[in-house]
Order: sequence, then structure tokens, then C-alpha cells
Amino acid sequence: MARLLDEYKTRIIGELRTELGRKNALALPRLEKIVVSMGVGEAVQDRKRLDSAIGHLTQLSGQKAQVCRARKSISAFRLRQGMPIGCRVTLRGKRMYEFLERLITLALPRVRDFRGLNPRSFDGRGNYNCGLSEQLVFPEIDPETVGQPQGMNITMVTTAPNDDEGRLLLKAFGMPFKSLDS
Repeated sequence: MARLLDEYKTRIIGELRTELGRKNALALPRLEKIVVSMGVGEAVQDRKRLDSAIGHLTQLSGQKAQVCRARKSISAFRLRQGMPIGCRVTLRGKRMYEFLERLITLALPRVRDFRGLNPRSFDGRGNYNCGLSEQLVFPEIDPETVGQPQGMNITMVTTAPNDDEGRLLLKAFGMPFKSLDS
């Protein structure tokens, strides 16, 4: 079992019960899925960039990345409808908790000049978004294989009804948020 999943079942549920004043464990917020996506705009000219991003995302997540295609044509970007322009992977269950643990314990501390995540990056419904400027912060990625550093967006979808409960849940998992004052 993933360490964070075990910790959620043993420690975090108890903390959330006392903090939120709910007895039913199913009424407490929980992590539903994590979506990791990479937009590769250069894939229009160079298909190898997209293949590289798909390979790195597959290596990070442990499951095959899905290709995202353009929804409509934009002539200024030389983009046609249906062209591949990015990739994403949706993690659930054990893989989701393993990825979250690697993100918190390994990747975020390796980010240069890291002072904490923005606590205001919630969407109003308890879901959190954060971005990384390059995939090299994950130790699984070999720097020799990376031609061009590629950023990624990480979305954590929770069952929390509002931002405060979502923030409380992610803090209990150990997400390093900045203080709200700063």
C-alpha cells in the first residue's frame, strides 16, 4: 500500500474528523484524482518534442500518457484542428498516492528558489492547480535524455466542497504551502 494512502486511512481521517466536526468518514474530503499535463506548442513544427514529452510523462506517472489534440484551428500559430499539441495522464488510486508522495518529498524540494506553493491556487471547489517549470525536478528523468526542458501542470481534484477544506486536506498530506499572509 502507498505510504500516503495508509497515512490517510490511519492519521488524516482522524485529524479531519476533529477539525471539521464530522463523524462520517465518507463526508470528509479525499483526493479523487491527479491530472498531470504538458502543453507542447513546439510539437506543431517538431513531432520529436511531443514524443519526448509523452515518454517523460509516462516515466513519471507509471502509466501511458494520452495525446491531446487541438480543438480548433488558429492560423496565427499555424495550428490546425486535430493536430497533437500536448499530453496528459490521469492518476487514480495507488499510483495517484505514489505520485503525490514523490512530488512532495522529492520533486518540490529540488525546485530552485522554492519558498512554498501558492495557497490561493484553488478553483473555488476544493481543487488545486500548480505548475512546474521543468520535468528535471523528478529524479526519474535522466538529464541526458532531455533536449529541451518542458513545464507541466498538476491538478489535484478533491471531493472537498470549498477551498478551505481542500487546503486542509492537502496540508494534512504534507503539501508545502506558503503562509496566507505573504
